[in-house]
Amino acid sequence: MHPAPSVIIFSSLSGAGFGLLVFLGLMPDPPRGWVAFVFFALAYALAVGGLLSATFHLKNKKNAWKAYREWRSSWLSREMWAAIAALLVMAAYAAALVFLDLHLAPLGWIGALLSLAVVFTTSMIYAQLRTVPRWNQRATPALFLTAALAGGALLAGRPVLSLILLVALGILQAVHWTRGDRRFAEVGSTLNTATRLPGMVRQFERPQTGENYLTREMVYQVGRKHAATLRVIAIALMAVIPAILMALYLVTDGAGLHHAMAGVAVLSHLIGVLVSRWLFFAEAEHVVGLYYGAHAGVARAA
Repeated sequence: MHPAPSVIIFSSLSGAGFGLLVFLGLMPDPPRGWVAFVFFALAYALAVGGLLSATFHLKNKKNAWKAYREWRSSWLSREMWAAIAALLVMAAYAAALVFLDLHLAPLGWIGALLSLAVVFTTSMIYAQLRTVPRWNQRATPALFLTAALAGGALLAGRPVLSLILLVALGILQAVHWTRGDRRFAEVGSTLNTATRLPGMVRQFERPQTGENYLTREMVYQVGRKHAATLRVIAIALMAVIPAILMALYLVTDGAGLHHAMAGVAVLSHLIGVLVSRWLFFAEAEHVVGLYYGAHAGVARAA
């Protein structure tokens, strides 16, 4: 599928922001006063900034509010409601810490659960799509949640949890790629299954000679060599380099890692997640691509 920059930024930055909110809500002794203000400002900047960036992908932005009505059937609607609830609850929790020096722990727990719910509902927007087999797997929600928590742990300054989550993230990302490479073939979607005709069904020619919405949004293919290189870059920046820096911090008991290096770890992770999310969309094979002559090689591998 075509990797829209707005959706990539949304799923990457908002995940880190809500991940930070999770840790701020669960901390037994969270920061207070202006220190708390800085942490929550950063979390909201990432979470809200990411959510706002997603609106740029909407064709009719003025109709976005209508999505709130479909919460019974739409994961996008559930995501929007969860985001509003999480941000409101965590705003009250933050206000008590910043202005009243008051730690309302139960409110923080609720806000943390709601923040996790936002990331989960975001992941399910993609994981429930049977038309995109690469996304339609259990590893997708796990990948989104682990990436958000790893980013949140880094931003919250939790080196032990960061190291554990970064290692888990690297493993999950490799599993998602490996499993995803086989998903289209496993599903077995071909021109034969679409037309229910026997024998070898082949197209005489493409449906259109020009572009349309489907070819722009759903039919996009990235070269295997290019994808392999980006995978290495993504996992190195997203998990390996930050994990090494966290391990260095723990081994040296903090002496080997100052604020500048912590910033490098966070920046490396966020860039790696952005690359990973670009691949998440670029490598996704929508079954409609078969109609336009794409993914034929993948389908024949079944």
